[in-house]
Amino acid sequence: MKSSESPQSETMRVTEALRNEIIEGHRRPGSRLVERNLATELGVSRVPIREALKKLASEGLVTNRPNTWSTVREFSPSDIADLNEVRTVFDVLSFELAAQRHTREGLARLEATMLKGRELADAGDVAGAHRCAAEFHAIVTELSGNELLGEIGALLDSRMRWQLSQHDDLAVVATEHAELFDAIARRDQTLAGSLAGRHLGTSQEQHDKHSKRLAKTVPEEGQGDPAAADPAAEDAESVVVPAAEDADPIAADPADVD
Repeated sequence: MKSSESPQSETMRVTEALRNEIIEGHRRPGSRLVERNLATELGVSRVPIREALKKLASEGLVTNRPNTWSTVREFSPSDIADLNEVRTVFDVLSFELAAQRHTREGLARLEATMLKGRELADAGDVAGAHRCAAEFHAIVTELSGNELLGEIGALLDSRMRWQLSQHDDLAVVATEHAELFDAIARRDQTLAGSLAGRHLGTSQEQHDKHSKRLAKTVPEEGQGDPAAADPAAEDAESVVVPAAEDADPIAADPADVD
């Protein structure tokens, strides 16, 4: 850890790094998140790793397994359906209220984000375009002027960012965001709500297409993933400890406590 970096800021940095890697698909659903391995990889102790995994579990991106490793969450069809049901209400209300209550400054930020997203989409910057798409939705929630809606948005943020990252057709997303921006700018609540509902439908279609594409390109089981090919190899690396640590791996290894 850098001497100028506090434990809290280090945890935030590690959390953000892991969050982006999960959302952007660099860490596949179901893949293991072993504290010892991640600490070595990111050049930190296990303490910020442990705190980061707790935070990401609370955001719905990580599944914690007691006394063993965590895993990147695998979203089931039921999980996706639940998220879409909530977004059906959340998105429409956010865009309607943003059309009614936005400020000039807020509208300028929304336009800048929309234009940057289109620019990144045209340049083929997938990760950048996805991040702008997520920021666009976050600003809309802010412009709604509803504090409770903002709190709910914070709870949904990582799941929504993950779902938005499943969009392969960046041009379609950029075009629909431009239409949504125009409706908000004209304070047309009815149109903003209608477009938001259509936009969610596009999101669902994009997710389905993305899932089907991945299903065709995923390597045969075990290929390209040493841990999947030989689970015992990672088990050995992560659990070769005295018997006492097997019962409580966190508390029984003083060397891992900063």
